[in-house]
Amino acid sequence: MPTLLVFGARNLGRAIARHFAAEGWGVAAVSRSQDSLTRLAADVPGALTVAGDASKVIDVERAFAEARMRFAVIDLVVVAISPTGGMRRWGGGEVADSEPADFAPYFDELLPALTNVLRIGSRLLKQQGHGTYVQITGGSARRGRPGIGAWAATAAANRALLQSAAAELRQHGVHAALLIVDATIESEKTQERLVGKPAELSATEEDVARAVAYLASQSERGWTHELQITPRGDAWVP
Repeated sequence: MPTLLVFGARNLGRAIARHFAAEGWGVAAVSRSQDSLTRLAADVPGALTVAGDASKVIDVERAFAEARMRFAVIDLVVVAISPTGGMRRWGGGEVADSEPADFAPYFDELLPALTNVLRIGSRLLKQQGHGTYVQITGGSARRGRPGIGAWAATAAANRALLQSAAAELRQHGVHAALLIVDATIESEKTQERLVGKPAELSATEEDVARAVAYLASQSERGWTHELQITPRGDAWVP
C-alpha cells in the first residue's frame, strides 16, 4: 500500500488526504491544530495524525519518524502549509507602508517551516531511493503583485530552493515538483469571497488533489518539476 504524508491538514491538505485514501493509500497528516486533525481523522478513518509545527525542526523530524514507524516507507510527501493567523495584513501589505511585523509571519515562520520540511523530507526520500515530493504554492511564486510582497518573496524563495533540491534529488531516483495554484481555491476559508462569482474563476480542492496525483503517478522517463493550475475564467499569465 503506497503512503502519503501531508503537512497542512486543515483545508486543502485534508482534501488531498481524502482523495488518496479513496484510492487505497495509507495517509499520515500533520497540523498545528488539533481540531484540524480531529476533522481529518473523521474524514479518513485509520489515518495517522500528528500534531506539530513545521517551523520547529523537532516536530518535522517527529512527523517523518512516526510516519515511517507506521508505514515503513513514505511514497509521497505533500506540503500544503500556510502562514499562521494573527498577521496584521495578509501578504504583508504595500512595501512602502509595511513594518517588520508584517514580514515576520512569512520570513520568520513560513519560510523556515517550508525549508524544514524540504530539508528533512529530501534526506529521507534520498535514503529510500524513491518517492515524490510536492510543494503546493500560489501564483506569487512566479511574480510579485501589489500588496503581497512578503508572501511573494517567500513563495519565490521557496520556488528557487525547491528547484535546487529537485536537481539534486533526480540522480537519487526522487521526484520533486512545485505545484503552483494560480487561483483562489474554493474551500470553507474562501467561500464568502466566492459568493456570486462564476465557478470558472476558482479552482476546487479536488482539482488540486488530482494534479498532485498526476505528479505522483509520473514515470522516471517524464518527470514534471513545475506544474501550474489556472482556472479558465481567470487571467492566465505565461
